[in-house]
Amino acid sequence: MTTTFKDILETLPATDGIAAIVLLDAAGETLTRLENKPGTAGSVRVYHALIKKHSHINRAAALEGLQLYAEHTADARLHPGKHPNIDRLLAIAEDGAPGLRARIVLASD
Repeated sequence: MTTTFKDILETLPATDGIAAIVLLDAAGETLTRLENKPGTAGSVRVYHALIKKHSHINRAAALEGLQLYAEHTADARLHPGKHPNIDRLLAIAEDGAPGLRARIVLASD
């Protein structure tokens, strides 16, 4: 039986108290903000798990993230631009793009 993204999400740390994750470049400039809401909540959960483990998104974290996205990673490869949060990991893991720092925005902020 193949493990799906939905199955994997259930194993990741909860993100109930998180409003968003802000991804930053090396200079600390904001690149994007992942809101913890329908449509991006799964990505918040993946990125949160990667940040907890690696403290930032480097190549090792990006490779792990691609595994966590499961079947969506293959779809992202077939349809560039359809999954920007996966595209970002692909660029870091496979194209040598610079890693990212992150800031977690708590729901109480």
